Amino acid sequence: MDEYEKSKWKRRAAWTIALFFAVFYLVVSLLPFLFMVMNSCKEQFEMLVKGIFELPDSLYLGNYKTVLEGNFVRYFGNSLLVLAVSIGVLLFITSCAAYPLARFRIRLCGPVYAAIVAAMSIPIHITLIPVFKLTMQMKLYDSIWALIGPYVAFGIPISVFILTGFMREISPEIEDAAQIDGCGRYRMFFHIMLPLAKPGLSTLAIYNGVHMWNEFSFAYTLTQSAVNRTLPLAVWDFKGQYSMNTPMILAVLTLTALPMVLMFLFAQDALVKGMTAGAVKG
Repeated sequence: MDEYEKSKWKRRAAWTIALFFAVFYLVVSLLPFLFMVMNSCKEQFEMLVKGIFELPDSLYLGNYKTVLEGNFVRYFGNSLLVLAVSIGVLLFITSCAAYPLARFRIRLCGPVYAAIVAAMSIPIHITLIPVFKLTMQMKLYDSIWALIGPYVAFGIPISVFILTGFMREISPEIEDAAQIDGCGRYRMFFHIMLPLAKPGLSTLAIYNGVHMWNEFSFAYTLTQSAVNRTLPLAVWDFKGQYSMNTPMILAVLTLTALPMVLMFLFAQDALVKGMTAGAVKG
């Protein structure tokens, strides 16, 4: 067998192995979601009588109706508002910090960047008490606005780390040409760098958005009343209210996970471009 044939068989073997693991990962990831959706369409005792792996007798949507008639819509609105404001503030601060760290050549850039990256190692849970006391002093306790500060603060280190590396891959010749045409630093940042960094910003929005949407610790610590709770607390609240009605709880979980699933379906191209853009620039 010549070298060409050996190389062809090696490529086929590599693609076969990769395809096997891809299918395996798809099955492992998809089955729990299908199990959750299937059993959420069953009546309360149907799941116990027929078994958890049996298809429902009919498409029962009463669980979803009951959930939507409760406080779920309010929880959903709170999560959406916190997510939108937090992501907007986070991306603005991150882009303003990443640009000078990627382009300026001053002595402070290295230590500042190292300090920001080092902040990634701080566990979130050890800050719960200090953040709680600070929130009480600022008169923000038990409001959805109390969640925005911690969400933004803990998203900054990883976001600056990723976006700084992304902006460093953008060709500096583009800025040199704009500077020759009389473009100032602020205009260069808002009209050149930010549009070029859209794939990276999209990746950060998806990455941090999933974390903020599912965050429980700060939401549980900094809010108390039902009117200010977010979706993770809704799951916890419905679990206590319908502890004996498993299909109802699965309906809550399905409605909670559905927005993130839809976001990945519609934004997967932007996510892939953001993850691979740094490897093909320049």
